Amino acid sequence: MSNSSTPNTFQLIHHGAARGVTGSCHELRLGRDSLLIDCGQFQGEAAPARLAVSPARVRALLLTHAHIDHIGRLPELLSCGLNAPIYCSEATALLVPVMLTDALRHSSHDPRSAIEPVLQRLRHQLHPLPFAQWQRLPLSDGSVLYLRLQPAGHILGSAYLELRLPDGQLMVFSGDLGSGRSALLPASLSPERADFLVLESTYGDRLQPQGEPRHRQLKTVVERSLRDGGAILIPAFSIGRTQELLCDLEQILSEVSSREEQWCWRDLPVVIDSPLGADVTRLYRRFRRVWHKEAQARLQAGRHPLDFSQCVTIHDHAAHESLVHRLQQSGEPAIIVAGGGMCQGGRIVDYLKALLPDARTDLLLVGFQAQGTPGRRLQSGCRSLWLEGVEVEVQAHIHHLQGYSAHADQAGLLRFVEGMASPPAVIRLVHGEPEAQQSLAACLMKRWPQMRVELAAMMQAAQTESAG
Repeated sequence: MSNSSTPNTFQLIHHGAARGVTGSCHELRLGRDSLLIDCGQFQGEAAPARLAVSPARVRALLLTHAHIDHIGRLPELLSCGLNAPIYCSEATALLVPVMLTDALRHSSHDPRSAIEPVLQRLRHQLHPLPFAQWQRLPLSDGSVLYLRLQPAGHILGSAYLELRLPDGQLMVFSGDLGSGRSALLPASLSPERADFLVLESTYGDRLQPQGEPRHRQLKTVVERSLRDGGAILIPAFSIGRTQELLCDLEQILSEVSSREEQWCWRDLPVVIDSPLGADVTRLYRRFRRVWHKEAQARLQAGRHPLDFSQCVTIHDHAAHESLVHRLQQSGEPAIIVAGGGMCQGGRIVDYLKALLPDARTDLLLVGFQAQGTPGRRLQSGCRSLWLEGVEVEVQAHIHHLQGYSAHADQAGLLRFVEGMASPPAVIRLVHGEPEAQQSLAACLMKRWPQMRVELAAMMQAAQTESAG
């Protein structure tokens, strides 16, 4: 945990995502009160035994979006007595119960008794807010803070937060910013200004390749894989990545016209093996009014980016097990999009255990793989790994398609700052591994020499050393 304060104004404490990309949780202390920004679950890294937050002082919990690494410890916080309102966008308010229900179902021995109390509390405490409107938040000393949500372009409902503090300072929490390449969601626009910006740095040390559209890159990899037979496995987060993949696969199928291409695509099943992914996809369809104009144009032309004839959804666990066994025995071609974006949980694990030893299998990694996860080890070229207590040989071909990242790269993060009428006086970098934070900090200070750039990773290390 690291902290820093500005005299007589606020103190910012990081309970997660200080030196990594999971466990996002930031506490903004204003006198006797606190605002909590996200309360996420750690993935692939050691998590503290308990969330070091005093629920009694929390005046409000603000959620940037519904990924588990930003909301996963909400049940823990509620069980500790959090009674404050939970503010988020309208779409996030619908996604949060869906995501937490799935998480609790997989972690509890008695799902019904564990899930329902959490959902009842959520229904009472969730306060959906429209974008671009100021919300008044009174503090215990009689002063007032104002909150405004703006679209972040990361996933459906994702927002960056503008906070107008009682002393007039404008503070912005970026949350996770989108890459600008989504076929479904428009890119985020920069805030007009910020005095203090808390900025994510997931890809602060890299640039995403430009050039060929990502759906054509996907098409090339799939067709190369189909020549050798075997399944094509795509681990995907249920919110965002699954829907982006569906959208691109529908685009590929609509473009296939020559006989040479039809032979491999015409009967190729696209299997969504994720009940959570199916539920989220229905919510994406419900919020089609916020889709990117390109996706809206497809709808007007009679196409259905998230619902096409070759797409099959598996809900039943028995059907899932049957398909895993069938693909292991037959080696027949199929595209499997399964839950578990970092390969450490979800239905993708069963496919990995069964099919990674088969050299005909192709594994497509389409998102960030955090340190300590099986996805990171596969991305790094390991030839065996342990999955649920079983050592699995890796003979499959591993591909990494970077165009599917839902995060802004270094250039996108710099554009977010450049888009402001005047640069922030202070930027605090979070939600990035130390190297990513350092690289982005160097770019920011080169571009704006007068700016103070703080690295949460270094501040946490200093705090730990001091405590020791």
